[in-house]
Amino acid sequence: MKLTVSTHELFGYRATLRTAKRLTEEAVRIVDRAVSGRMPDVQVVLTSERKLAEVATAAEWETAGCVDKRVQARALRSAKKLARDTAGRAIPLADGGVLIVVNVDQHPNEATFAITLVHELVHAMQISRKGVRDRLIAGLRHDLGVEKQSRRWDREHARCLEAEEKEAYGSEYLAGRLVPAAAA
Repeated sequence: MKLTVSTHELFGYRATLRTAKRLTEEAVRIVDRAVSGRMPDVQVVLTSERKLAEVATAAEWETAGCVDKRVQARALRSAKKLARDTAGRAIPLADGGVLIVVNVDQHPNEATFAITLVHELVHAMQISRKGVRDRLIAGLRHDLGVEKQSRRWDREHARCLEAEEKEAYGSEYLAGRLVPAAAA
């Protein structure tokens, strides 16, 4: 398992990057022990609200194999509308890893950052489970119009996403272990 933490077009946040690296290393250990699955290679990217949509959609396009510029522009506009309320996102990558994009504007302190980090790392663990990565990539391809799925498949996919969100929200209590451990 390889872990990288970096920033994307975020200037003057060197202390935030150091704190994020420290918290991420500890969060990976805690989530790896507490949640079923195997931790894949994780790339954590800290960015602003404005750049969150660009980074996330670029990763989705690469994973889904979307090359249509009109579809990419439509997806980017849609993502920009949602970026204001998004604290973080976990996106499966084509190489088998997971990209976690975190909006630093949504995190005024370490505690809120730890909660978001644990939530997204739980999603990374879920992506490593059997069949989940393929289903998520098929969902991306469906949403971008690359390869359409049936309505039945779409309903089942939405149900699985809801169950995965519930599991991630239910695991956020692990952030309570993370913040005191990171302060030591």
